[in-house]
Amino acid sequence: MHGAGLFDRSGAALVVREDVGRHNAVDKLVGWAGLKRRLPLPECVLVISGRLGFEIVQKAAVAGIRHIVAVSAPSSLAVDLAQRLGMTVTAFVRGDRANVYCGDDAVTFSA
Repeated sequence: MHGAGLFDRSGAALVVREDVGRHNAVDKLVGWAGLKRRLPLPECVLVISGRLGFEIVQKAAVAGIRHIVAVSAPSSLAVDLAQRLGMTVTAFVRGDRANVYCGDDAVTFSA
């Protein structure tokens, strides 16, 4: 089972969805936003439970999402695409640690 969530910049959850596939969970979020007439989502952060592939970067870009956080590894193609689109990718999020792969000027850390 995979999960995906949309969060505002303060960290408040707007919507969370689950599915057997991470792609489907993201589709459910984008569908929710479309039905609620909230697209595009430039101020939202997409958080996914698994690996980050380029397809999820594409889905986020179409939805206007600029920042993606993944629990696991991003593919090099996902990072390259996100970088070309001016997006931020953060992955391997564990407690107070994370790796920022691109768009690090959009990431702030607090103690």
